[in-house]
Amino acid sequence: MSTPVDKFIADLDGGQFEEKLSKVISIVAGAVMDHESGGEITIKLTVKPLSPQQVMVKHDLKFTRPTLRGKQQENETMSTPMYVGEKGKLTFFPENQGQFFGKTGHVIDN
Repeated sequence: MSTPVDKFIADLDGGQFEEKLSKVISIVAGAVMDHESGGEITIKLTVKPLSPQQVMVKHDLKFTRPTLRGKQQENETMSTPMYVGEKGKLTFFPENQGQFFGKTGHVIDN
C-alpha cells in the first residue's frame, strides 16, 4: 500500500503544515488577482533516516506573491518524524502499534 497523500500532508507538523498551505494558497491567489502578476508556491520534502523504523521529513513551504511594486517572499521550514511501514508507507503513528490499555483501563504488559 502506498502513502495516502491527504493523510500524509495532514500529519506533517501535527496538522499545522496543511493549515499553513491552505492559507498560503489563498494569499498568493488573492495577490495574483489584485496585482495581475504571477505568484509561486513551492513545497520541498527532504527525507532522512532517523531510526530503524522512522525517518525525519523536513518540509519547506516557500511562496512568492506579487505586491504593488514588486514581490514578497516567505519561507518556513519544519520537520516531522514519521514511521515507515509496509512497502514504504509513511504514517505519523506506527501501523502495528499494540494495545496499551485493557477494557477496564488497566495497562497491558506485553
